Parts: sequence; C-alpha cells; structure tokens
Amino acid sequence: MIPRPSRLEPGSPYPLGATFDGLGTNFAIFSAHAEKIELCIFDPQGRREIARYELPEWTDEVWHGYLPDALPGLVYGYRAYGPYRPEEGHRFNPNKLLLDPYAKKLVGNLRWTDALFGYRVRSPRADLSFDRRDSAPAMPKAVVTHDAFDWSADVRPNTPWSETVIYETHVRGLTRLFEEVAPADRGTFAGLASGPVIEHLKRLGVTAVELLPIHSYVQDRFLQEKSLSNYWGYNTLSFFAPEQRYFAGDSHDELRLAVRRLHAAGIEVILDVVYNHTAEGSEQGPTLSWRGLDNATYYRLQRDNPRYTVNDTGTGNTVNASKARVIQMIADSLRYWVTSFGIDGFRFDLGTILGRTDEGFKPGAAFFDVLRQDPVLQKVKLISEPWDVGPGGYQLGNHPPGFAEWNDRYRDAVRRYWRGDSAMRGELAARLAGSGDLFDRRARRPWASVNFLTSHDGFTLADLTAYEQRHNEANLENNQDGHGENLSRNWGAEGPTHDPAIEEMRRRVRRSMLITLLGSLGTPMLLGGDEFGRTQKGNNNAYCQDNDISWFDWNQARSPEGEAMIDFTRRLIDIRKRYPLLRSRSYLYGEELAPDIPDIDWWDERGMRLDQSDWDNMEGRALIMRLVEKREDGRLDVVCVLLNSSPEPLVYNLPPPAAARRLLIDSAHPHVKEHEIGDRYYLFNQAAAIIAWTGDAP
Repeated sequence: MIPRPSRLEPGSPYPLGATFDGLGTNFAIFSAHAEKIELCIFDPQGRREIARYELPEWTDEVWHGYLPDALPGLVYGYRAYGPYRPEEGHRFNPNKLLLDPYAKKLVGNLRWTDALFGYRVRSPRADLSFDRRDSAPAMPKAVVTHDAFDWSADVRPNTPWSETVIYETHVRGLTRLFEEVAPADRGTFAGLASGPVIEHLKRLGVTAVELLPIHSYVQDRFLQEKSLSNYWGYNTLSFFAPEQRYFAGDSHDELRLAVRRLHAAGIEVILDVVYNHTAEGSEQGPTLSWRGLDNATYYRLQRDNPRYTVNDTGTGNTVNASKARVIQMIADSLRYWVTSFGIDGFRFDLGTILGRTDEGFKPGAAFFDVLRQDPVLQKVKLISEPWDVGPGGYQLGNHPPGFAEWNDRYRDAVRRYWRGDSAMRGELAARLAGSGDLFDRRARRPWASVNFLTSHDGFTLADLTAYEQRHNEANLENNQDGHGENLSRNWGAEGPTHDPAIEEMRRRVRRSMLITLLGSLGTPMLLGGDEFGRTQKGNNNAYCQDNDISWFDWNQARSPEGEAMIDFTRRLIDIRKRYPLLRSRSYLYGEELAPDIPDIDWWDERGMRLDQSDWDNMEGRALIMRLVEKREDGRLDVVCVLLNSSPEPLVYNLPPPAAARRLLIDSAHPHVKEHEIGDRYYLFNQAAAIIAWTGDAP
C-alpha cells in the first residue's frame, strides 16, 4: 500500500537521502540554488508516477519533507525548479526526473534517449536551448532501503599495511567463466565469495582484493551504439548504490555476505571509487541527477564562462570537491560503504581531483583533512591514483600522511629494467628500496608506495612479455585508443608463438618481474590473473570488452603451466611473509648495524659494493640489494635480492657476512625448492633470485 497524503510533513534536513524510521520516510536533498523541489512517487516497477509532493521545508540549503507510512521498497525520484541560465552555470529543468544523489538502491535501467538532456540536442542553440520532454520513462529510480544486516560476529582482518598484498580484480570478469562456481552466481558478488574463489585467494596468500568500481554506473551511449559496453564501470550514476547487475538476486545482503565471507578468510575488501566525475559528462551531457539539482555547486565550471565545465578528468566534467556539501556527499558515501557493507579501504580514481582547489592541487585540501579526522574513515586503507589530466595533475608522492599512492614510476622502472634498457641501476634501486625519494617525508612509511607491474589499465603481465604494440582493434577505435608506449618487449615474436625458446624467455621474465615486485619495499599489488598468465590478446585498454578478452580463463589457470605459475606466485608471497626485511615498516637509511654492515646496501655480481662509477655505468645491469637486520643475540639476518637483466648469465659473488646461504627462489629454476648454497651463485640472464642467511657480525 503506497501512502497518499495530501502533503508532506516538514521532516528533518538531516540525514540526507531517504531515511526510514519505522513509521515513515524522511526525504532530504541538498540544493543551494533550486527554487522548489518535488518528490515523485512511482509504482514498484518505476514505470508510472502515482503521486507528487512539494518538499515543504528548506533548511541550511537542504530541501526536506516526511512521508508517513512510506516503507522500504518505495520507488521515487525528484524534479527541481529554478533558473535555466547555462551561461551562469544553472541548468534547472523540472521536466527531467532526477536521481537522488544519496539513492542506496536503484530500480530500472537508464534507456538512452534525447529526452534525458536538459536541452534540445539538435537545436542550433545547443545547450542554451531548453527541452520540455519528460525524461522519467527513460530514467532509473531510487528505492527506499533499510539496512538490518547483522555485523556483530564479523571480525575485520585489519591487516597492517606492511603485511598487505593487494589483488586487483573485477567482480564480473573474475568468475564469469569459472565452472566451479554455480552458474547463477558467475559474475556476481555471490561468485566473488564462493568457495572456489576464496580457496584460490587463500592459496595465493593475498591479503586484500581491490575491486574495480561497483557503484551503479551508466552504459555509455557511444559504446551501446557500437554494440559494446562499459566493462570497467568508471562512469558513476550513484555513489551509494551497488551496481545491480553484479547481484545474483535482489538483496544487497548478497554483497554484505560476500564481504563477511572474505573477512572470515582473512581477506580485506578495497573498492576502486570514482568521485572525480559523474556520468553526466560535459555541459552537453544528460541531466540525470547532480546537474539538475545544482550544477553550479556539484561541478567545477570555467571561472570566466560558467556555461562550460572544467575537464581535468578527461571525461567531460570534474566534481567540485572544494565545496562543503560535495565533500559531505563523498564522505557520507565512503562512510556508508564502511558501516553498511564492511568495506576495508578505497582506491580513489584520479585522486588528485579530490585535492584540487581554485589554485590547483593541495595536500592540505579540505577533502583530505575531512577523511584524516573522520573517526570511521581514518581507520580504513586509503589509496590514491595521484594524477589527473588537468594542469599540475601529476602529484606522485605529494599526498598527505595516511594515504598510499599508486606508484607508476615503480611500474615503469621495473618494466624498463627487464626489457633491457640501459642506465637503470639507480632508478631501479630507488624503487626497490620503497621510493623514499618520493614518499619519505612527514613520517610516511614505505607502504605509502603501492608497487605494481600491471593494473586493469594496460597490458597484463603475460601480454607485457608478448606484445610490443597495442592490439585494440576490438574497441572499434581504429586501434588509436590506449597507451602507445607500454615499455614492453615481445622477445622475438609479436603475440602467440610456437618457438619454445621465446616462450621460455617470456615465462622467465614474468617470474623475474614478480620476484622484483614481491622483493621490493612498499605495498605490492598483483593484477588478478597475472598469477596464471592471463592474456587480453594484446588489448591494453579493455574498458569496453565485457567478454572473454577481459574474463578470467580458469581452464588456463588449471593447465600445467598455469598451475606452475600460481605455485611460483604463492611461494613468493609466502617468502615475503616469512622474511620481514622484504616488507620493512620503516625506511632504511644505510645505518651501520655492525662494522661495514649497513641495513641496506647495493652490490654487483663481483661482490663489490657499488661506487659512483658503477651507478653511472650505462651498461651495468647486475644488481644485488642486501637487506640486514640485527637480532637480539647480535647475529645478523640477511636477505639478498639478485637481479640480472644482462644478455648473459653471470656468477654472483655474494656479499658478507659469510655464512651458509639459502636459496629461496630463482626465476630461471621455478621448480627448485629452497636449499643451501655456497658464497657464489650462477644466475641466468633475465633472471632474479632471493637468497637469505643468518651470519655473525664481523
């Protein structure tokens, strides 16, 4: 029974959104410039509007009203009245049904039609014109919800940053082809938390999954017109509602249960979140929510001509995170995901946008301060992608304490080194040691550097060693999209080959790169599927490939080669866990722990400490990173990471202190188990190894 009183009661301006209190629902929505806002009630399917009420109160720029007897499940939307003066930044159009920015559940899908636009699309006046068609039939609607999930027995893993190993993956692609998962659950949150997936993650030893966006998002019109779809999901329609197609059923408790099960397995859940822009695009985009509610507040507009949006994101619009109510919306969203869904952390897409002011990026921007002092959000993992496409948009290392950052300089240095570039010793050493040149300020720790070889954006690890050119023809953009330079090497043939020598070299280099990643100070992130050689067939921009180009091929994972790679990755992660020197909680400064034995040092294959001439040697490709820790009994624990990107095998004379050494792993001999060795070690070309021992101080 849908309530139909003659008018709404005053209600409360807080909290924002639709809040059920047991007797009815309070509706509160922000707009500083609207002159009137109407609440529209729809039938349960969202097809027919059955009632409309004017929100009776406006308090502190929040419009609000209370609807008695309105229960969870009620379907609603808004219409906002105000000036339509694009040249002043205002785009109110009450003919357009607007989604509540705080909507926690959606019903229906967005259906592309010109009626979604606030202006007449084909008018010669473009966005200065005014469209009077009703957009409601083409719009998804919001649904009133009420959370009642019992989190009382949940135990968050709370994995220390220094022990964290991240696994980046996609909810749909992870299990879409996984035959061990129930057919109805494949590609869903239920599949994410299924027994076979959790067993695989536990076997690897990763401590966190980082999910590509799961906020509700819009399928791009231009992709649908090409029979493609937005697979990655960086096109947000709601910052509070999970994407409905990732559910096997209708209950959001499916996601909560998935998080609960991952927690029980000791695995944290991190969300990739997109607060830098919305699905409304540029000033010529549709009017779906924020634009119609208060365009001048929610978006950055060009100062001298507010008709136009600022495009520091490359997507058409830029969310204005310097406005108090916008910061509140983002913080409320983050807090909701933590408290209602048990999320353990967030990776902020184009995170520099959130620190932008009118003067550019600032580490002390209000958004960062809000998160750092919030009693809920200061306890979760916060990761930024530290760049955007706007002026001064590259800000690696410049985020405030409490944030980790994706380190693309790490990615590029490791790729360059292993493809054989010259003059890489110094740069690589800085990255192996935790990138202190970038992050060692304001008491930040090595974990602030999120080290990665590959991510969703670009080649997979297998493709990095099989392709030197992008192969994005399936994207239908004439192979012009995606990065042109990938710092990759195909080792003799472009793409698949039957040459066993090329195949063996590719596998060795992949293993060497993984040793580098797990042997570096900082927080390692593994791209899901790299552990068994997943390929995207040379596509380095698979954002629109919701098919087997992007989906995990679990038959490949179960092949002998796939199983061997999984086991090698598992061993590496286990070594990192067993040897704390590889995940030091603090930066190492070369402090002398015993005579001529510093806590970190650099050597070459001759057993000689590198001097300036060695660092300057353009062709020097052999490197040993020696890490040392002094035990309570005075003895020294030593771990050495050996790297050889030269074209020939080399004999490495291991540095002091002298003792029986133990080979932990070698990329050229992946099946060889740990065993004792002498003070010299033969290392193949394009190979890496980790050796450890305990010795007496000189």
